[in-house]
Amino acid sequence: MTINCKGQLIDLSTPQVMGILNVTPDSFYDGGKYKNESELLSQIYVMLKDGARFIDIGAYSSRPNAEHVSETEELKRILPIIELTLKEFPDVLISVDTFRSAVAKHAINSGAALINDISAGLLDQDMLKTIAQLQVPYIMMHMRGTPQTMQQYTSYDDLVKNILFYFSERITAARALGIIDIIVDPGFGFAKTTEQNFELLNKLDLFKMLELPLLAGVSRKSMIYKTLNNTPKEALNGTTVLNTVALQKGATILRVHDVKEAMECIKLTNLLH
Repeated sequence: MTINCKGQLIDLSTPQVMGILNVTPDSFYDGGKYKNESELLSQIYVMLKDGARFIDIGAYSSRPNAEHVSETEELKRILPIIELTLKEFPDVLISVDTFRSAVAKHAINSGAALINDISAGLLDQDMLKTIAQLQVPYIMMHMRGTPQTMQQYTSYDDLVKNILFYFSERITAARALGIIDIIVDPGFGFAKTTEQNFELLNKLDLFKMLELPLLAGVSRKSMIYKTLNNTPKEALNGTTVLNTVALQKGATILRVHDVKEAMECIKLTNLLH
């Protein structure tokens, strides 16, 4: 199982880690953490040194009830970070977390390698066409509504069946336009209750039927810290436990805040196969 990033074939038969870099002031865990360029570059350096294959940069917080950010503001935040990152680390594979086609296009033209879209193209009708033109790997996530409204949409007939149907429809739409490299993300925490998140994790292996790389993003999320009655800052141990379960159930990319610990999960679980 491979994806083509800037002409480089990335083998996902061994799971890979995607390090999270939020450049939003209001992200739930690391919002406003980086005060200047050197702090930002230092964080990227640590993630790459610890083994991150991708760095996922987001300039629009998608946490529940997140503040809406204009397209202009999103571009103003993200493009300088992409340029700064590639100047310091020319070989880094940058994933850009956006649901806007214009941001995706500018980001790829600035040197990013793949697009991570929380809406699978449903929040911008031009997104799939844009990805097809750019011919870059595309992460499509399951969500209902928007980050502002998604927690109102947690009612499902059959959670996993509904999500699989959603993906089959979105994958068909993407393939029809000629998108080649697709990664699916079931969207832990997006339009799902804590109980539903655990049901989804428990049945994650059913997503193998899509025959596509599978991304799991549970890092420090509320399904962990609310269950353990602690905080995002105290949720690393819980994250490690759930990342291990995700790997055993077929996850090929772990999207995390803590790269070193995720790499250790991969190294140890690889010995179980």
